[in-house]
Amino acid sequence: MNGEPAQRTPLVLVSNRGPVTFHAGGEVQRGSGGLVTALTGLASYREATWIASAMNEYDAEVSLEHGGRAFPVRSPAGGEFEVRLVVSDADAYDRFYNVFANPMLWFIQHYLWDLSNAPDIRREEIEAFEFGYNVVNEDLARAVVEELEAHDEPVVMVHDYHLYTLPDLVRRARPDVFLHHFIHIPWTQADAWRVLPSRIREEIFTGLLANDIIGFHTRSYRHNFLQCCRDLMDLEVDFQRGIVRFGEREVWVRAYPLPIDHQATRLIAQSERVSRFEQELLRRRRDFLILRVDRADLSKNVLRGFSAFDLFLEQHPEFTERVTFVAQLMPSRTDVPQYAEYLERIEALVAVVNHRHGTPDWMPVQLKLRDDLEEAMAAYKHYDVLLVNAMFDGMNLVAKEGPIVNEHEGVSILSENTGAHEELGEYALSVNPFDIQELADSIYAALTMDPRERRRRAAGLVEIVTSRDPGDWIDEQLADIRAKGRSR
Repeated sequence: MNGEPAQRTPLVLVSNRGPVTFHAGGEVQRGSGGLVTALTGLASYREATWIASAMNEYDAEVSLEHGGRAFPVRSPAGGEFEVRLVVSDADAYDRFYNVFANPMLWFIQHYLWDLSNAPDIRREEIEAFEFGYNVVNEDLARAVVEELEAHDEPVVMVHDYHLYTLPDLVRRARPDVFLHHFIHIPWTQADAWRVLPSRIREEIFTGLLANDIIGFHTRSYRHNFLQCCRDLMDLEVDFQRGIVRFGEREVWVRAYPLPIDHQATRLIAQSERVSRFEQELLRRRRDFLILRVDRADLSKNVLRGFSAFDLFLEQHPEFTERVTFVAQLMPSRTDVPQYAEYLERIEALVAVVNHRHGTPDWMPVQLKLRDDLEEAMAAYKHYDVLLVNAMFDGMNLVAKEGPIVNEHEGVSILSENTGAHEELGEYALSVNPFDIQELADSIYAALTMDPRERRRRAAGLVEIVTSRDPGDWIDEQLADIRAKGRSR
């Protein structure tokens, strides 16, 4: 490939979720999740066609109305996109999403399996890969190849763990394609991948290594992937340069930490609806506010966070009736049995903590099971402690959003296993997410910290978070696409 491929042709983006979902009566809602947030910035920044799976029957109807081809759509969150929604067989999609991608890959990539008990890989899981995961990847790959028909030396940017086998399918159909794959969740060490049958594992790695560039959030995940290529695939790996030799090709492996749009985040924090939530929050506020904003996902470590707060109140009774823990959790993947059970355990533990420590005038934990950005933003502005104690996390954008709108010089408690820790750890209170006593001690340290130290840490967090924006993230990747293109 010669010249500047990322500038010469429009980009094709591929992900499981698109920028919008359709509902009854033609209602359009913004697509959910951090990946959609990241890609929305990319699609706004570059001319692009965004290919994604149809999420429901209304998505499928709209896709049919447009003959299965790309069409323009405006997101309620802003921005207009060329979107192509791909309809897969309902049974195949269920196997793809609910049996293989979640939980199988998600659990592997967050170290969530209790290997003494699970998983038991039987025909159901193997067929979910063959007749679910691969089918949906084939459906999306077919749409990608069709979109490329009018372009020479096209550029395709594939996103996340749902689409590991797609790149090889596209490469076989279009050897001239430039493929870039960004993985938004952690990449675990080689032994974690030995859970998968070797044939499936090799097919996943072969699919990924069809890309020209593979991107991760952190240097640690990048290193783990390179190690997997060496130990599981017996490939030649250059750890220093981040290169895997695969057949006659060199695959670049890079780290691109995902920033947030700090200007847009601050604008949202100034909205009228946020102000209304603030008034209610301040009316009920005690001396101190601890906050967590998360999906109710096993990887987020919600139960240990509440257990640590329980322990903190037991060991520091002087904070009784003076501190409130607000937890805004979005229910997640409730069709997956492990997630439904986890949500039940969260609610049960909150009830125990409130019963054990509460008084007629004070409820220690306020649990809000909903996804409301403006309500979360109001809480961001007024926390004294922001708790991010995920077991493992690709990045965690909450750790970046909270500090830039907070007005109390709030202290961040940050798990050392989040992607954000690689950037923000210097100015946060770092915790081992499995150490409940350390987490309880960190809550106490944060609430009693000297004001000058709080100010220093808060300023450091803001400086780092505002030093890059999504445009920089995109530019870094496009610059590597151009450089790699010249070397082909």
